[in-house]
Amino acid sequence: MESSFKTNIFLTGFSGTGKTTVGREVASRLEWNFVDLDYEISRSFGCSVPEIFSRYGEKKFRELENDVLKSVCNSESQVIATGGGIVSGDENRRLMASFGVVVCFEAAVDVIESRLRKQQREQKSSSVERPMLIGPNVIERIACLKAERQVHYSMSDWTVHTDYLSSSEVATEVIRALGILNQSFKSRDIGEDNSLSSIVFTSSGTYPVWVGWGEIEDIGQRISDIGLPGAAYVISDENVYKHARLVQSSIERVGVPSHLFLIPPGENSKSLDMARRIYEWLADARAERGHMIIAVGGGVVGDLAGFVAATFLRGIQFVQVPTTILAMMDSSVGGKTGVDLSHGKNLVGAFHQPKFVLADVQTLQTMDRREMSAGWAEAIKHGLILDEPLLQTFEDKWEYISELDRAASTDVIKRSIMVKAGVVSKDERESIGVRVLLNYGHTIGHAIEAITKYQEFLHGEAVSIGMMGAAEIARRLGMMTGDEVDRQRSALSVYGLPVSWPELPSEDVVNAMVNDKKTTGGVIRWVLLDGIGHAVTRKDIPEEIVLDSLNALRK
Repeated sequence: MESSFKTNIFLTGFSGTGKTTVGREVASRLEWNFVDLDYEISRSFGCSVPEIFSRYGEKKFRELENDVLKSVCNSESQVIATGGGIVSGDENRRLMASFGVVVCFEAAVDVIESRLRKQQREQKSSSVERPMLIGPNVIERIACLKAERQVHYSMSDWTVHTDYLSSSEVATEVIRALGILNQSFKSRDIGEDNSLSSIVFTSSGTYPVWVGWGEIEDIGQRISDIGLPGAAYVISDENVYKHARLVQSSIERVGVPSHLFLIPPGENSKSLDMARRIYEWLADARAERGHMIIAVGGGVVGDLAGFVAATFLRGIQFVQVPTTILAMMDSSVGGKTGVDLSHGKNLVGAFHQPKFVLADVQTLQTMDRREMSAGWAEAIKHGLILDEPLLQTFEDKWEYISELDRAASTDVIKRSIMVKAGVVSKDERESIGVRVLLNYGHTIGHAIEAITKYQEFLHGEAVSIGMMGAAEIARRLGMMTGDEVDRQRSALSVYGLPVSWPELPSEDVVNAMVNDKKTTGGVIRWVLLDGIGHAVTRKDIPEEIVLDSLNALRK
């Protein structure tokens, strides 16, 4: 995320959502330049976009589109209306995110079809019809193409539904988005703080995620910057007592009294009984809503302390200080909190976002080798699903990263958290289907954990095997090549992660997946890769393909 005030607006979305009409009005109000990217492509090549598609094919058009986009990004104070498929290119998405605010226009498929036909009638001078409007099943074809691009549309900075709004009303929304987003970028001086990984945008506000080396010593100042609480309650576990005491010392140096509660390490502590004991401790200490809870530890501590913060006095502020790779990559970002019941994990919980997350990479030096290896699975996953260059870094620098080299490990953790933060910002409560992409490998992984009663594999190890199972499914569906599956296997193996299980009971795994709480009506929602860096969801996977893929993991 750039720190400067962003003075370009990129309007994305499917054809017919109103980008050109609204773009002109926004540019007029802001007194900026308006750029119609399709027009610029036509002007540079000497024929219309439909003619380019008809004569030279889509590949040539996409090359021209990328060239023109690069040229446009050299200027500022522009409103740029893009083509509906521009988001399909990785480099296009990176360019737009780097050089402006990206606003996506949404509309229902039938609305899009109606608008496109109206545009076709109005453009009588064009000798080439829109290919999308030729032939039968137009709405079905629009729906399929839109679905292919939807995950990329949803990663925009802002989304405006244009179905029932006038162009003037949509323009107002775009300008409002520009103001809100730029205020968030400016107010935190992002560029001046090298340890800032990302900003998470949620319905309850925004919060920063800091990643660095030795960051714990500065947590007192971080808290002071957002407003000193009357008291702080540090919740940690016995294995990271040293880190918890450093947090206490730092916050006491800025004048905040602190109290420490240590829980036994392990999943058994993530219970309603332990939460009740913490409630009573807080009540005895006369904790108030203006005070703060600080979670110092791994995922168990973060989930438990976050749940207590969400429910004690109907919610008090808290901070996440993750001290394991898995907690940094996963549980500390996103606001999911909860405790376990005898019936299953995380069955009681709440969404409660932290005031900030502070990940001190130096604390990982206390982790044992196996736990560290398992933690890298979630970070590598982020590269596999949405960020191929991140995966490349994991591959190129594995010797440095696996040995926790200060610069290399801090860099990949910061970038991996950025992926998670971006997804959470777009789908805070898993309501639009983007956050589910983070479950790559988890469908099989959770089943493996369940049938082994959480005794044989660490979470990251089970997810690693699960990702290989998902890759085998994708290969059988023609979504991944054999080389891509081998690349994933190699990336996981080099970090000491398991990529097979000779004793895998395939039918037991299938039964466990069907009974998982994330399965709806017995139908499994699979997260698969349509190539490295492109995660999608599917619900139409035949059981025989699943069984065949699971059997492949026994080799």
